[in-house]
Amino acid sequence: MPETVRIVEVGPRDGLQNEQRPIAPHVKARLIDLLTGAGVSYIEAGSFVSPKAIPQMAGSDEVFAAISRGAGVVYAALTPNMRGYDQAMAAGVDEVAVFSAASEAFNQRNINCSIAESLSRFEPVLAAAKRDGVRVRAYVSCAAGCPYEGAVAPEKVRDVTLGLLDMGCYEISLGDTIGVGTPGQIGELIEYLKVWAPVQSLAVHCHDTYGQALANIYAALQAGVRVVDSSVAGLGGCPFAEGATGNVATEDVVYMLNGLGYETGIDLDALIEAGNTISSALDRPNGSRAATAISRKRARQESQTNE
Repeated sequence: MPETVRIVEVGPRDGLQNEQRPIAPHVKARLIDLLTGAGVSYIEAGSFVSPKAIPQMAGSDEVFAAISRGAGVVYAALTPNMRGYDQAMAAGVDEVAVFSAASEAFNQRNINCSIAESLSRFEPVLAAAKRDGVRVRAYVSCAAGCPYEGAVAPEKVRDVTLGLLDMGCYEISLGDTIGVGTPGQIGELIEYLKVWAPVQSLAVHCHDTYGQALANIYAALQAGVRVVDSSVAGLGGCPFAEGATGNVATEDVVYMLNGLGYETGIDLDALIEAGNTISSALDRPNGSRAATAISRKRARQESQTNE
């Protein structure tokens, strides 16, 4: 049997949160339904944060109310505090996620507190989730580098990772937030963290600013990681890094994993349809190279058939 890699689809949340033009809840719900139909088993569908901080995530409760839930699919949301957690529970969220960073400067600029303070803020959320039987995932930003501090020591990534695991998070997604990581660096970081934490508790979240995301994911796979975050059509970006591109495109990740013989449970053609649909709604090209190449090939074949 082929090994399985779990894709965590973050497009509806991380991918869309930087969009300046408002996106109607029904458009987001349509994207989520298409992702569900494509076989994606974990979808981060929204974020329950202050609309003043992230205006695009306002109306996440409407999105959750509008989606057609698939059997066995986890619909998650980002919930940085108890208010967000309570809103998420009222909306019927399956799992929640919290976030910190391995960089003090990034934490201060992003959420206006220290790393230690950010972790303490999550304690009530983790306690409530434990009480309610809700699983909590966590993100560690700047695991490969910071726009303010530059290089980030592996020891800092380890300390935040272990702190979140000790609090009760079941999985830590290591974010190359500004896309500066390289395969050697990512591989070494995973090998280092494996000494302190089970590799089954680690995931990678790679941005493609320097074109290294797929290679970095491959290095993580070689080190034993089997959970990969990605964003359909390459949606997203980082407001803290000039010129930063979005998350690695889910279509490109699935194409690579198919070639490596891993099982994802995702129908690539249906996934491409989802990416093309949201790209059209945003009036922009699909950011996935695999999706673009396959779509062009399909269009040429249809044109030749109709001649």
